[in-house]
Amino acid sequence: MRFLILFSLLFLSVNSFADVKADVIKALNASDQASDKVKAFVVKSLIPLMNNKVFVEETKKQNDAKISLDEIKKIDKEWQAAEDFLPIQEKLTGNACANEINKVIKSIPGIKEAFVMDNQGAVVGENDLTSDYWQGDEAKWQNSFNGGKGGVDVGKVKFDKSANSQLQQISIPIVDGNTVIGAVTFGIDISKI
Repeated sequence: MRFLILFSLLFLSVNSFADVKADVIKALNASDQASDKVKAFVVKSLIPLMNNKVFVEETKKQNDAKISLDEIKKIDKEWQAAEDFLPIQEKLTGNACANEINKVIKSIPGIKEAFVMDNQGAVVGENDLTSDYWQGDEAKWQNSFNGGKGGVDVGKVKFDKSANSQLQQISIPIVDGNTVIGAVTFGIDISKI
């Protein structure tokens, strides 16, 4: 009997992750912002990262810290006003999550930038400094976290001067088992996919 219960729970968990994955792919395919080439790249290369072990562990740690939204917004103001690198910026570009992002970028041509966000939209880790710390008021986090249900956000293709290329941001959820715990945004160099 125990085996049957354990098997049932495992099966339900796998189906739940599969449901989130299917919903993300469905929303991606419905988007008129992404080309078929970008959609294929997202399905093949980015969707498997929704449950990346390091992204999940680091996002869970930050969620468990239960930083208040007021504190997040305070950090965000300091972040945006800073003229020099702040200690929190150094931390978020050099922590385990940032290191994993850098490994992913090296292993998947086409990804130029990435940042992981927690369940409130605060940055967990990034390879390059974002213009703000709190992403919770932006579509990239709102649509991909989607109230804890998961989704996708497909940004418009924009020329990035620093990368000297056309980049498109794609945001998807971070999923722990069958629970959406955060989100990740990838900047894709569309000429490299």
